[in-house]
Amino acid sequence: MVTEPSTRPHPAPSSAAWVAAALAAFLGLGSAAVTAYWALGGTGLLDTVGGAIEAWGRQRGTGVVVVLWLIVVVKAGVALAAPVLVAGPGRVLPWMAGRLPRTLGWIAGIVLLGYGGVLTGAGLLVQGGLIHAGQGSDHRALAWHAYLWDPWFAAWGLALLTSLWLTRTRRRHRLAQQTPAA
Repeated sequence: MVTEPSTRPHPAPSSAAWVAAALAAFLGLGSAAVTAYWALGGTGLLDTVGGAIEAWGRQRGTGVVVVLWLIVVVKAGVALAAPVLVAGPGRVLPWMAGRLPRTLGWIAGIVLLGYGGVLTGAGLLVQGGLIHAGQGSDHRALAWHAYLWDPWFAAWGLALLTSLWLTRTRRRHRLAQQTPAA
């Protein structure tokens, strides 16, 4: 006998899924906090970003501040999505049920891991002397990117993807239970 999907209890996520989701949330909210600090006018560590982004951040124009706050909102949203998605469809926020939120979570995780991973790899090659930076390069900013900023994005993406991966079997299990046996 197949019960209605709404009455069937959902298996609880594993503790590993919760740890991965908490780590993703922590890393994402930390990144959002740094951006919020810069949006509020802070300049600490801004020189470790380097280049045009550093110059843009120091401009303090209205457009820059608005864009920084939009970045804060996106980062915080992606950070908080991890525990919400691990909790299960609709348990925390009913509108988060369905495939679209998980699909967007997978996309965000892949983008974060890809962006952070590629730039970390390139940065480490520069730091190791295997790739030579241009004469006008900001070597301090390059080092900060290789050792902190870019690995931070990669770790955030990896944690988000891990939390989604560890909860995927619950979805398959539910789908299998919803399909009547022939």
